[in-house]
Amino acid sequence: MLAIARSELIQIFRNRLVLVTMFLIPAGASAFFIYKRDAFASLGLGYIAVSGLFAVLAMGLYATSVTTLAARRQTLFLKRLSSTAVSNAGILTGLLLPVVALALFQAAVILTALAVVSTRPDNIGLLVLAVLAAAAMLLALGLATAGLTNSPEHAQVTTLPVILGVIGVATWVGTTGTEELTLLKRLLPGGAAAELVGNAWNGGVPVADSLILLAPTLGWVVVAVAVASRVFGWEPRR
Repeated sequence: MLAIARSELIQIFRNRLVLVTMFLIPAGASAFFIYKRDAFASLGLGYIAVSGLFAVLAMGLYATSVTTLAARRQTLFLKRLSSTAVSNAGILTGLLLPVVALALFQAAVILTALAVVSTRPDNIGLLVLAVLAAAAMLLALGLATAGLTNSPEHAQVTTLPVILGVIGVATWVGTTGTEELTLLKRLLPGGAAAELVGNAWNGGVPVADSLILLAPTLGWVVVAVAVASRVFGWEPRR
């Protein structure tokens, strides 16, 4: 598994498309929100944290994981690995571990930069939990989408609905809160996680009330994994 992860990390840094998707676009979007933080001051720092975080996770983690798995399937690398002694779970872990680690590193850098130039989050532990929950959701959605994706080029199409949807929902929650249409916003993918990030940064909400927000996010993990188990294949899609 570690050998697969090491090899995958090398491939990531050799692939220009992956580098742009994973690093430049999320970093640029996040830098914009941090630079313009005063313009968004009325919305609170939680909104800026949400915007930066979901830019990184949607494009850096979700899109990259789909592209990676589609590319490895297309070149028959997945099929060759499946005939080795490494379990299927170990293969997927090895392939996606570098993507997850790099995305979480980016998220940590961006949120730390925001804390340095502005104010620290009210509850760091809750913020870490929110980031991990959001990452788990988007990674699971990535596995499900990869099962429907024929090639790395096709991934640019298949990932677009989730990227736009998750970032749109997170922005909606970040800008308007959940006082209205509460249930709808929390049940949509990314809504509860965005609210949890905002609560962790801005404070003012009891921790017990915030922890309940983990349920919808983890629910999407279960749904996405169930879909992935049915549609994900190890050989090229026709």
